[in-house]
Amino acid sequence: MQHAIARGADKSFCPSEVARALADDWRPLMPRVRTCAVRLRLRATQQGAPVDPLTAQGPIRLSLAQDPD
Repeated sequence: MQHAIARGADKSFCPSEVARALADDWRPLMPRVRTCAVRLRLRATQQGAPVDPLTAQGPIRLSLAQDPD
């Protein structure tokens, strides 16, 4: 959540940034980071379109969920 808050509501980050901050051998942490993103209700996108971080294949971006107007 720190990465999302630090970036702000209109910015995103790669889940690998979180994994890399946790361990040198970060790749095995990626599924867990995606699971945490779901629990924290972060918004996941792929090429700008919303996706499920648990089932999306390939790179995704995470950000704070935007409040509906």
